[in-house]
Amino acid sequence: MGTKARAGMKQALVIGAGPAGLMAADALARAGLRVVVAEAKPSVGRKFLMAGKSGLNLTKAEASDAFLAAYAEAVPVLCPALEAFGPGSVQDWARGLGQEVFTGSSGRVFPVAMKASPLLRAWLARLSGLGVDIRTRWRWIGVEDGFRFDTPTGVQILRPDVTVLACGGASWARLGSDGRWADLLPDVALAPFQPANMGFAVAWSVHMAGHLGKPVKGIALHAGDAASRGEIVLSAKGIEGGGIYAVSRALREGAPLLLDLAPDLSLSEVAARIARPRGKASLSNHLRKALRMDPVKLALLMECGQPVPRDPAALAGLIKALPVPHAGPLPMDEAISTAGGIRLEALDAGLMIRAMPGVFAAGEMLDWEAPTGGYLITAALATGLWAGQHAALWAQDQGAAAP
Repeated sequence: MGTKARAGMKQALVIGAGPAGLMAADALARAGLRVVVAEAKPSVGRKFLMAGKSGLNLTKAEASDAFLAAYAEAVPVLCPALEAFGPGSVQDWARGLGQEVFTGSSGRVFPVAMKASPLLRAWLARLSGLGVDIRTRWRWIGVEDGFRFDTPTGVQILRPDVTVLACGGASWARLGSDGRWADLLPDVALAPFQPANMGFAVAWSVHMAGHLGKPVKGIALHAGDAASRGEIVLSAKGIEGGGIYAVSRALREGAPLLLDLAPDLSLSEVAARIARPRGKASLSNHLRKALRMDPVKLALLMECGQPVPRDPAALAGLIKALPVPHAGPLPMDEAISTAGGIRLEALDAGLMIRAMPGVFAAGEMLDWEAPTGGYLITAALATGLWAGQHAALWAQDQGAAAP
């Protein structure tokens, strides 16, 4: 279509230039609408780029049922979008932007470049070719008589034919997801924001000082019905890392945290190894040799397992289910993502806000959560595309109905 808009084109507004917003803009422009994207920050895709610093896990290559299960109670609403643009489609989309992908042993899918910047540059070039007008430093401030923005040239008001909101959640405010948009939607049903995929505060004793900043590998984590086999990191604040993120929702909802320090051995095998004669060796040295426990695991056992039992069966039970007391989630702004936002029942099947005809919503500002591992970016892209496509259909239907 080029950058010059044709007379009589429908006007579309997208607020937020993360993956969901850019995908919505892509869909709207391809449907023949003139698209303006308003972004509060000086540049686009900041959280997307930050995710790319750890490898940019785009999606998860797994069976559809297992993939959808990651979205828990949000599946009925998100399912159509995720089935229309699931893991296979995400990979094709990346390849279409010139970025080949590969699948790791865990099923996680990454671009070969292992970062977000090449993908984002190619995407922005394509959007420019479609005529999408991206306006940075445009902060949405109200909906009185149109969508009001605080901009470098003063307050601007836009009155589009259709709008897609893709404002993000309420974590990593410095990257743009500050949740301030919630105050602008007083008539829309919202669920309170909560941290998701977050670390937990632990008040370590001084004896743990030498182990802080170190990873703990080869463990399993359990919290209620949730379990994971991921790595964690002991920080000065507490416990962080992919392993804890996978069980973070259950912990947030009150389940205790239990660590299995020897997940590849059964309880009876651990007890049998502990029961071997240890001679003059200290308990720590005995456990190190018998179970190949490294210093970090031994430190965790001594920190959280006091008084450490000497009976082999009781000690084995502690090693297989070490309770780790914590003081709740770390601050929400430090979380990878957030739960809460626009309640799903406030949306129709096309992700239009029922109380605001012609206004659609997508991405993390909707009330859903999923673990890390490719699920977050996939759902942002899928809901952005779904909202953009349905917004375009709505605008076209309104035009057809006009006298």
